[in-house]
Amino acid sequence: MFKSLVLRTINSQFIVYLLRCLIGFMIGWLLLLKFTEFDLFWALLSIILVISPEENQAKQLTIDRFKSNFLGSLSGLAVFFIQVEHVYKVILGIILTCVLCRIFSLLNVARSAIVALLIIVVEHGTEDFMTPILRFSTTAIGCFIGLGVTLVTSAIIQEINKDLS
Repeated sequence: MFKSLVLRTINSQFIVYLLRCLIGFMIGWLLLLKFTEFDLFWALLSIILVISPEENQAKQLTIDRFKSNFLGSLSGLAVFFIQVEHVYKVILGIILTCVLCRIFSLLNVARSAIVALLIIVVEHGTEDFMTPILRFSTTAIGCFIGLGVTLVTSAIIQEINKDLS
């Protein structure tokens, strides 16, 4: 009975996704508290964006989201310094992001890339040239954490399934 309950629990997409989100959030939150001099909210957001609820495709989808977040962040960094009106930076960034997602066969996760682009490009008025670089860095950190959480929990689930089978 206990074995059956454990197997059902660790193979529940909902439970696994919830645990991954909570683990990712807690890692991000601890980093946010530890490194207050950095705006790690963007890392926290990226962690959650990268984690996938679909267990049967979680590894590949998480890797794809990781790649798309990275492409979106790079696109944001590329257009941030162009001297045009802000709305045109965003439009150029969306075009560049979608083109890159198409080239790398990542259109199924392009929305994550566009969110990453917006994280980098959205301005709040008092930012200097380091702001997009810091946002790019914290977004990349969040992507790595989300990917790590998914890969580690997948390995643990596989090991538990193997041991209980």
